[in-house]
Amino acid sequence: MAFVEAASPHLMNTYGRLPIALTHGDGVHVWDVNGRRYLDAFSGIAVSTLGHNHPKLVPALQDQVAKMIHSSNYYHVPNQEVLAAKLVELSGMTNVFFCSTGLEANECAIKLARKYGVDRGIERPEIVVYEKAFHGRSMATMAATGNAKVYSGFGPLVEGFVRVPLNDIEALKKATEGNPNVVAVFFEAIQGEGGINPMRNEYLRQVRALCDKRDWLMMIDEVQCGMGRTGKWFAHQWAGIVPDVMPLAKGLGSGVPVGAVVAGPKAAGIFQPGNHGSTFGGNPLAMRAGVETIRIMEEDGVVENAARVGTYLKDALVRELGELPGVTEIRGQGMMIGIELAKSCGVLTQRALDAGLLTNVTAGNVIRIVPALIMTQAQADEVVAILAPLVKTFLKE
Repeated sequence: MAFVEAASPHLMNTYGRLPIALTHGDGVHVWDVNGRRYLDAFSGIAVSTLGHNHPKLVPALQDQVAKMIHSSNYYHVPNQEVLAAKLVELSGMTNVFFCSTGLEANECAIKLARKYGVDRGIERPEIVVYEKAFHGRSMATMAATGNAKVYSGFGPLVEGFVRVPLNDIEALKKATEGNPNVVAVFFEAIQGEGGINPMRNEYLRQVRALCDKRDWLMMIDEVQCGMGRTGKWFAHQWAGIVPDVMPLAKGLGSGVPVGAVVAGPKAAGIFQPGNHGSTFGGNPLAMRAGVETIRIMEEDGVVENAARVGTYLKDALVRELGELPGVTEIRGQGMMIGIELAKSCGVLTQRALDAGLLTNVTAGNVIRIVPALIMTQAQADEVVAILAPLVKTFLKE
């Protein structure tokens, strides 16, 4: 008998949960309270980079928990410097601030941009953001988000954002022409919640050049698409550019909450003591999780696996579904794939669950596949074998 969550008098009504409760996992599989096994192609919304119960990660976290979980930023946390140095090495940037979530990282980026402007004598700094974007649900990040469902009912919204369409450099130039208050351009290299919408490499290079010309900060939200998910450490690296500010979270700690803001020379010196901070950010457990995640990824070739198996999975989905009437596009890179259908398809989340597959639908009509980066080709075949018949049946309805 399937687990069905009873209405709770104690939890706020904030989530439309599916009727299962998970108890444990191993690799890319999870089990519910009734003992049923599922193939996890969702990885906790692109969080569980190394899957579940990883044999190298678990002992390291157990070791850290036995030593120290939290201390505070009144004291030095040695692994902060270790993890920061690694992120600097991988990104080609210079300095790092640690927090706990993607929302916090994006909020920090917005604060950086505003102070960057104020320090240059701009009283009301403005930031360019994008249609269909998602940056979080705080007062500032939801105002930067391009989805009315996220910010409706919470007005008045935080001001200071200029919204433009994706992949249109002329629209960006037109929207900012003659506006001396613009200080930054802020976007996801591949939009996640917005429907797995990639920024084209040529567009990324054009924006980099425009930011250099106008002395703006280029801020790339890599919360969902970063940390190896696309087959490079950070999705913007496919375009051969380096941003000025890069928020990270999700996959950085393989399930332990870790957020970070990586900054280049133009942004690294903006904050001074007292300008920003975090109680939990950079705590010993989170830093150990980040250090060990990257170490294991490097030792086991996880980024390369994401590129190889992700390409294999996308190609298999294109072969099975790409030519079907009702399939608009199959897009994405590495282990971040979206299947856009011509009609709303939210019911497929439950149908996939019933068939033993965890995935979800975002933006109403895009099936999102973001598995652990350790997934094998055989497991990718299993994803296609479960999902393709469900999509074919749905499209005939």
